[in-house]
Amino acid sequence: MQKLPHKVLTYAEHASDIIATAADLIGREHPFALITSLAIEGGAAREVGSLALVVASGEMHGYLSNGCIDRDIHIHAMAALESGDKRLISYGNGSRFADLKLPCGGALDVLINPTPDVSAILAANADFAARRPATLQFAVEGRSTAFTYMPRFRLCLAGRGAIFRSVAQAGSAAGFDICLLSPDTTDLAAVEQLASQPPVHLVSLQQADGMEMLDKYAAFLTLFHDHDWEPGLLQAALTTDAVFIGSLGSRRTHDMRRDTLRERGVPETELSRLRGPIGLVPSLRNASFIATSALAEIVAALPKEIQHSSA
Repeated sequence: MQKLPHKVLTYAEHASDIIATAADLIGREHPFALITSLAIEGGAAREVGSLALVVASGEMHGYLSNGCIDRDIHIHAMAALESGDKRLISYGNGSRFADLKLPCGGALDVLINPTPDVSAILAANADFAARRPATLQFAVEGRSTAFTYMPRFRLCLAGRGAIFRSVAQAGSAAGFDICLLSPDTTDLAAVEQLASQPPVHLVSLQQADGMEMLDKYAAFLTLFHDHDWEPGLLQAALTTDAVFIGSLGSRRTHDMRRDTLRERGVPETELSRLRGPIGLVPSLRNASFIATSALAEIVAALPKEIQHSSA
């Protein structure tokens, strides 16, 4: 068996990560094979349509299993890069590779393409940059399959203090595109490296900068203990297409928050979108646990097409 270089696998999760890496490799004229799961039967670690790539120099970005077959996929991809030919590999039930088992059962078909459509990859990268879904087609053995990928889900946080920092760190670790707003420059400086764009320094209670970042692939959280900062931000957020809007605090605080927004003229149809107190587990006192609880509620509330959009 071919010996693999040490540490060749980067566990990139989202399709946009793979496409961005592919676009960079195209720009530098570095050959790579694009890898796609075309069909899944039974259990699997990833969704059908999940992407990975192997660079001619040996690195692999992305994964198709939870470690049981990715090394073998890497070997086939390196061979495909040498031959220039596509390969359709089947694993699991009915596979000719009887020594490679899928512990979760079922079967997985993987397409390895050493000459992927460059223009389609660059178009998909542009779609992701513009926060649009991207569609890619994969043709093999006379049939064509298309998969549509959602942009990376965005998490916009307005707040200050330990919980603000913890949610930013946990959200980044979970793969969210992070946006930050805070009146505290120290807090912004502590986590600004996690953000995909320059953080917004809030200097006025009426300031509502940053709401243009909220689209139908985004969530917005206010994480203040001094709740005076919230009304203007929430009023602006509730006019956007954000799929989740929530706030930190007690039940009593949330009732007062809603009353304040009513006084500002926010209609009940918009108020009904505001969630609070956020978090699946009530009355937590640990910032890291609060962050985990809040992120779990967001993921649970997302439409399935967004929950599965890492493919």
